[in-house]
Amino acid sequence: MTSGRPSVARLSSWPTPLEPAPRLAAHLGLEPEDLWIKRDDLTGLAGGGNKVRKLEHTAGAALAAGADTLITTGAAQSNHARCTAAAAARLGLRSLLVLAGSPPAEPVGNLVLDLLLGAELHWAGPADDIELEKRATGLAEEVRAGGGRPYLVPFGGSGPIGARGYLDCAGELTEQAPDLAHLVVAVGSGGTMAGLVAGLGADRVLGVDSGAVADPVERVLGMLAELGTGAGNATGGQLRLRRDQVGPGYGVLTDAARRAMTDVARTEGLALDPVYTAKAFAGLRAAITDGEIQPGQRTVFLHTGGLPGLFGHVSSREWRWSL
Repeated sequence: MTSGRPSVARLSSWPTPLEPAPRLAAHLGLEPEDLWIKRDDLTGLAGGGNKVRKLEHTAGAALAAGADTLITTGAAQSNHARCTAAAAARLGLRSLLVLAGSPPAEPVGNLVLDLLLGAELHWAGPADDIELEKRATGLAEEVRAGGGRPYLVPFGGSGPIGARGYLDCAGELTEQAPDLAHLVVAVGSGGTMAGLVAGLGADRVLGVDSGAVADPVERVLGMLAELGTGAGNATGGQLRLRRDQVGPGYGVLTDAARRAMTDVARTEGLALDPVYTAKAFAGLRAAITDGEIQPGQRTVFLHTGGLPGLFGHVSSREWRWSL
């Protein structure tokens, strides 16, 4: 624990690797040494991903508050919900997950891990992030009435506490890639981008909206203001946020995302997930096409994980890749 900061629950090993992707760079029209991948998919903890950094801080705050139960929300294939269940198991806490939709006939993807980790699943039917939060708040009241000590972890783990995890990541990148020009990252609930902008500045971070929330700009700006860094003075016009890769909606695989998954897999042997990282990489390609990212500039793609969800999101119809 760092003096003057909230408690941190150590859930992984740091720093994560920064790996070159020369074949992929050349495929995209960049110089072979231009493109690097920050491997936050390697954070461990039951499938890993970017949520682990956030949970080190939110779970640390929960422990400091004397909580015995973590409650959070998400889509049925939420990577954050799965990581919250894993963090709870590691720390000896109970986990309750409020998920949008209805229980499937058989669990797949992240749901298999949720159950394996001992999470209690509460299905909310068709609900957006605001309705899910209401349901989670009501559930917390029930737990409290029963003598428990619940702690509500925000949607996606995103808030001024969780975003500190990506201040940590920004520090790693400052050492690993001091000549960084562009950092490309998927934007869901906004905490990952907020922490990175706080640590690296708005000019170097390019977020790609996945469609998870209706107001990503407002969410990122709100967290920046609460983080209390110089970047908290950023405005919506200063944030680099592409919103051209959402397609028909959140969680819907687009042709550009499918192409991104194929290209990354067949040049670098890495798997992207269809909801976040595939759309983020499609945004990176679009930024190269329109000249926002140019050859000769050090560009880092933040791989935020999500592999378990790959096996729960994509239908057999969508998996008909050319062989």
